[in-house]
Amino acid sequence: MDKTSRGQKIKLLILDVDGVLTDGHIIFGRDGELMKNFHAQDGLGITIAHKAGLKTAIITGRESQIVQLRSSELKILDVYQGSKNKLEALYELVEKYNLALEEVAYVGDDLIDLSVMTKVGLSCAVANAVPEVKSYAHLVTNHHGGKGAVREVVEFILKSQGKWEEIINSYIQGGQIKTQQ
Repeated sequence: MDKTSRGQKIKLLILDVDGVLTDGHIIFGRDGELMKNFHAQDGLGITIAHKAGLKTAIITGRESQIVQLRSSELKILDVYQGSKNKLEALYELVEKYNLALEEVAYVGDDLIDLSVMTKVGLSCAVANAVPEVKSYAHLVTNHHGGKGAVREVVEFILKSQGKWEEIINSYIQGGQIKTQQ
């Protein structure tokens, strides 16, 4: 099955954080983690995904208040932090939303992501992912993690589903997108 056919089926987009939503840099201070860099275009991409009817979730191996703040701001309701076994979170999400694995997309960058990437309908690797992850991906982005890769995946999915022109037209008319259920 080609990647466009896979994209047509997606209802849930799951994201890793470090190296996917961020550039992978983690800045520590005396009291712990201080900063992560997020890209505004990724944020708008997630907002567009929601308005186009896609669900989003985060599964990350680290725990961070910064991730909780960003996910709250973007209205990502399902956030699994400290997940050493990402498959458990995947299966919880699939059950929660009554989805088939082929209706799930996942974006990763490192070896910890392979367990989920090999199970979902559309596995995506960011441009700066390790070679092993890229080799298992149906889609490898042109953009690096934390630099628009998530937005690129959202656009790919919505174009595959024939929804992208409606998104563009809605912004031409002032940004109102019909919410789809």
